[in-house]
Amino acid sequence: MIRLVMACICLAMGPVMAQTDNSIGAGGRPVDAPWSRSPVYGANGMAATAHPLASQVAIDILKEGGTAVDAAIAANAALGLMEPTGNGIGGDLFAIVWDPKTEQLYGLNASGRSPKGRSYDDLIAALDGADAIPPLGYLPVSVPGAVDGWFELHDKFGKLSMRKNLAPAISYAEDGHPVSPVIAHYFDRNFEAFEARQEQITEFDNARATYFKDGPPRVGEMFKNPDLARTYRLIARKGRDAFYKGEIAKTIDAYMKRIGGDILYEDFATHKSEWVDVGCVDYRGYGLCELPPNGQGFAALQMANILKNVDLTQWPRGSAEVLHYITEAKRLAFEDVAKFYADPDFYDPPLDWMLSDAYGQERFALIDPDKAMTDPMAGAPKLEEAGDTTYLTVADKDGMMVSLIQSNYRGMGSGLVPDGLGFMLQDRGELFSLDPDHPNVYAPGKRPFHTIIPAFVMKDGKPLMSFGLMGGSMQPQGHVQVLINIVDYGMNLQEAGDAARLNHNGGRSATGGAFDPLGVLNVEPGISQDTIMGLEQKGHVVRVVEDGIMFGGYQAIMRDPETGVYSGATEMRKDGLAIGY
Repeated sequence: MIRLVMACICLAMGPVMAQTDNSIGAGGRPVDAPWSRSPVYGANGMAATAHPLASQVAIDILKEGGTAVDAAIAANAALGLMEPTGNGIGGDLFAIVWDPKTEQLYGLNASGRSPKGRSYDDLIAALDGADAIPPLGYLPVSVPGAVDGWFELHDKFGKLSMRKNLAPAISYAEDGHPVSPVIAHYFDRNFEAFEARQEQITEFDNARATYFKDGPPRVGEMFKNPDLARTYRLIARKGRDAFYKGEIAKTIDAYMKRIGGDILYEDFATHKSEWVDVGCVDYRGYGLCELPPNGQGFAALQMANILKNVDLTQWPRGSAEVLHYITEAKRLAFEDVAKFYADPDFYDPPLDWMLSDAYGQERFALIDPDKAMTDPMAGAPKLEEAGDTTYLTVADKDGMMVSLIQSNYRGMGSGLVPDGLGFMLQDRGELFSLDPDHPNVYAPGKRPFHTIIPAFVMKDGKPLMSFGLMGGSMQPQGHVQVLINIVDYGMNLQEAGDAARLNHNGGRSATGGAFDPLGVLNVEPGISQDTIMGLEQKGHVVRVVEDGIMFGGYQAIMRDPETGVYSGATEMRKDGLAIGY
């Protein structure tokens, strides 16, 4: 269901309202922005994922008569094999689905919970004086929610059998697929991190045998995962219970007992996903829609609520003024994230107040147009390092659109691969706070604060765009930057994702601990030197980052409300591809 905080003002997609600064990219084209490429168009369906073969899998499922949800599940299963550096069935899942039959948005929170048998005191004792939960080993492992998420989505919106949906991934797992460049790079990074901190992992032989038998897989190397193929076959034959009550759950239980871990069979057997109301706010006539906590999606809504109080089009998109306002809005919104965002089963955050126009105006009034705030604070009701994630979106001929994000969190996950299963368990539990007075404090059977967020845009009560990007606290920042690019600056779907981005790090976090109140404003090389100097004059600490890793990985689909034709986009920061038909 759509939970509109403010009704949308009905405006048509308009022309460019202000000149876009060409310094935000580089290259050359005969049409449109010289630093971008064409969106992909298709009348019958569209898929955009972080791997070309996964996008093709989704299109094949659509052509076989599957719904957008069937295709999204198939693509996600393929990505768990092809992009294990970003996701897998050892992790969690969130999704927003537009259903054309009921003409509603549906939100799914398929995130897992901490061990029921481990108390706060047990955790503190196991940390042995450490002031944070480590990223590796069994302590950060929470129950994987992705598979339950697949079946919740399939039961509600699927048409093909799960056997058919998982068949392409099974085939690729058995026969192999060539490793793509960005994923090979992430394999290298993960292997180095695992090697450097093996003492935290408890057991690494299984992960080494599954992913790094001869070292990190190289670009173009054929990669196989027969253990994952067997796991997928079991899920395809026996359904979700195979994972949560059957052989897979029992295997994980035995593995955890062998290595001294505490996620056990009961934690799997009692797991469930939750259908949630989607929250939306108006941004200049467009409804930006996100999922509520325990994720950080509402941070994007809070940023949009702040930024709609200033006409950004009076300046070029790549100017210091625009980047300053985006950064300050982010800093204000993330102070609220740090204070209020947690599992709503354990804490009731003041969401209506945080998403109100009045509060957006109140927060906007704190922004000095000429000077960065020295120490923004959370509001009073009257993040994290970048994680590795995959985002995908699929749309079908009937108008169903799926915005889906899935992750193991930091890197490939905990480093733990249960015996013979072919996937790594997530380390999402690292994001619990240890502060006993914080809403996000660790507790048994609790969902940790989450970074992964799918997004959606509505227009005049109709679905316009399913989109998202990857990378920890970059995600809400990226959602808002893409929205600004399209709504304020008239960029097409591809340009909006290719344009150079900012990623502010700093401020308080939902996990507590030390913080830098000013933080660092990271920008991509497409941001001009004049803009950087202007930001520094306003008091920002600016760092130019060239490798693109911290700036996300964008996928999007837009539906023309008049013709029903889809356009799709991916970006150069990942290996992905948009395919239509």
